[in-house]
Order: sequence, then structure tokens, then C-alpha cells
Amino acid sequence: MGNHILIIDDEKNYLLVLEAILEEEGYTVTALGDPAMAMTYLDESEVDVVITDMKMPGMTGQQVLETVRKRHPHVPVMIMTAFGTIDRAVEAMKSGAFDYITKPFSNDEILLSVGKAMKLSHAEQQNRLLRESLAEKFGKETIIGNSKPIQDVLTLAGKVAPTRSNVLVTGESGTGKELVARAIHITSDRKDMPFISVNCMSLNPGVLESELFGHEKGSFTGAMALKRGRFELAQGGTLFLDEIGELSQEMQVKLLRVLQERVIERVGGTETIAVDFRLVAATNKTLQEEIVAGRFREDLFYRLNVVNIHLPPLRERREDIPILASHFLRKFSLENNRQVQGFTPGAIDYLSAYEWPGNVRQLENVIERCVVLSNRDVIDVDDLPPELRDEEMQFKSAVDLLPLKVNLSETLEKIEAALIRRAMVHSGFVQVKTAELLDVSKSLLQYKLKKYKITAKT
Repeated sequence: MGNHILIIDDEKNYLLVLEAILEEEGYTVTALGDPAMAMTYLDESEVDVVITDMKMPGMTGQQVLETVRKRHPHVPVMIMTAFGTIDRAVEAMKSGAFDYITKPFSNDEILLSVGKAMKLSHAEQQNRLLRESLAEKFGKETIIGNSKPIQDVLTLAGKVAPTRSNVLVTGESGTGKELVARAIHITSDRKDMPFISVNCMSLNPGVLESELFGHEKGSFTGAMALKRGRFELAQGGTLFLDEIGELSQEMQVKLLRVLQERVIERVGGTETIAVDFRLVAATNKTLQEEIVAGRFREDLFYRLNVVNIHLPPLRERREDIPILASHFLRKFSLENNRQVQGFTPGAIDYLSAYEWPGNVRQLENVIERCVVLSNRDVIDVDDLPPELRDEEMQFKSAVDLLPLKVNLSETLEKIEAALIRRAMVHSGFVQVKTAELLDVSKSLLQYKLKKYKITAKT
């Protein structure tokens, strides 16, 4: 949390005295004599406490209070007033001022009041971050699925959550890596502190550095005010760095230093700031390959990869597809005020058979489309997008997921095993029905089941 105080007073002597007293105590102080200019500055800056004189030309302390309360209700406002206008200060207190100080004031008096106001400001900031974190958490989907792969993920996340270890979540795009990070956070002892998320691919390196480390006022063109970065905002909580494999070499070095020393310096600053956060990183890249290619630092990888949680693609947990589809159906029916009740068996078959290159995110988008465009109370095959209904497109989608260089024999066996597993899901794991779906004899199916170590009902 910061310690930035904005002082507003048209009497220059009081500005200078207050600035000196507060800076000596370690506060960051901005002193302005024009209240209108101060309000503009407040809108563009991160200020923790405002101290304003009551009687000023152009704008009174009461008007400053009302403006701050309206635009920045979490910032405590202290009123300074001459002895003869205490009654106006009392009225300001009734309007929401934190405290009032009479001129002339003693150093101890002002420091005691400022200290209390700063504690309140920090508490308000913490509560605001927590509310935002909770809003994000409950606005997102939870991890859904009964399959063994996803249950293994949840078990591992539950084991690592109470620890302080860094976690690297890997998996294809759309598998739900951020959901795992949030699950770790809300089941840890940091659950009441902020969850701060940053996508490393969405920002260029210069902007990303400022976003993570923050910057001092005037540190670069456009830096009109001090800004605290995500490392500071995650204080006591969890920092989630998505797409960590996209970090530039320079940013990798800086992140490694933060993880080793647990201190940062804002861009353009010299002050060393201690940080305490739990790091969860995620990537859809194979970082070991990036290391070999010289694009990712090996020492940073080992710092990140204390515990690795790999999220399986949706095609490897097909039994979860009907559960997820029903969940998204309820969600989007409610959001769009529709009365869609479910899926026909044929629609579920097509959903379960598709390869889902975009994983859970793609499934969610497909179900939303179905709910919005369907004019029936049950989603049928005709409501599904063409790519799910076209078998040739399905096969092409599956083949496109394979690397160009493959062992043909091994790959064909994997495809055969996958087709058998898919047919088993559709048949309710009954061998006779599975054999019919695959157009093979029961004895051949039993041979294949034994070969690929697949179990099924008789």
C-alpha cells in the first residue's frame, strides 16, 4: 500500500511546513495551492489521504470534501481550519471528513491524525481490492468435471494451496489455467487478500514493466502521477502471470530478481520496496523447448516450476463434456432470459465426439451461440455450428492438432484407442453397443480393449 498525501492550501507557508513534517516521517507528499488543480491531480494520481484548508479562494474545503467523497470515496479527507471557524469544520465532519486540525497545530497532533487516516485508507484499499477479487472470482466459472484427469488436477491444487511454493500451470489455450490459479488462491491462507492477474502477452515489454513494477511521477513521457504496479497490489495475496512464456529476456531477468530478493523498484524510482505475494504462472508453451531454443531462462523456469499442474485438453476428458455443456446451457439461458431446457441425445453425441481444439473456452462459446440462436426449448443437432456436424471437418480438425513429424504406426494406434474410448462413452461403456458403433465384432473389440488396457462393461 502507498503513503501518498495530497495537501491543499493557498497559504504557502503552511504548505511548506506540512510538507517538511510529513516527508520527514517517510510520507510521499504533493503540496498544491490551487484546489481546482488539486482535484485534477487527484483524478490522475494514486493518493491515500487528502489534507485541505477550509477557507480558500475559488473552492472551499467543504467543496473539496464533497468532490473527493463523490469521485474517490475511499480517500480520507482531513480539514485544516483557523480557530474561529471550528463550527464549519464540525459541519464538514458531519459530511464525511475524517478529522479536522486547528491552525496553528502541533507536529504531534498532525502526525497522529495523519497516521490514523492512513491506516483507514489502507484498510479501504485492501477491502476494495478484495471486493474486486471476489467479484472476479464469482463472475468466473468454477472448475467443473468428474473425470479422473480433472480430479487429479484439483487434488494437486488442493495439496499445494496451503504452501508458499510457486506454481506453474501448463496446458493448451482455453483449458482453464486461470481457474486453477484462482482455486489455489481461494483455498490458501491468502484467500482474504487480493488475487491480481496479468496477461504477459497482451502488453508490450515497456508497458508490461510499468504494469508490474509501477512507476514514479515523471519517470517517462505521460507518467503524470505515481502508479503502484501489480507486484505491490498483490501484497499479501496471489499474483497470476498468464502467458509467462511470452516474457522478453529483459523482463525474465527482472522477474527472476524479484523472486530471488522479494523487492522491487518502481520505474524511474530508487526506493526499494519489499513485496510479499504467492506467484502462480501459466503457459501454453513447452518451456523446456523454449529453453533449448534460447528463448527462456532455465534458472527462471526452475523458480517457477516448483510445482507443475498440467491441465488436460478437453478431448482427453470427454466424459466431462456433457456436464460442462449443461452448466453453460444453464448459465446462458439465465443471462439471455431463455427457457432452453437441455440437449437431445444426438446433440450430446456430436458435442462429445468433437475434438475441441479451443477446449473449454470454445465449448462455452458454442453453447452460448446455440442458446442465443435456437428457437426451441431443447438444443438439437441442427442447432450446432457446421464444424461440429461435418465429419470431414472433424477429422481435419483432429489431424491438424497432430505435429507434422509423427511415428505413423504409434499415431494410428493412439487414434484407434481414442476412437474406441469415444465409442465407449457414447454407448455407456457397454461392449455390445460399442462394437456396433465401431462396426466390429465383439471378440475383436475385446482384443482391442485388452491391447489398449481399456475397461468396459460386458
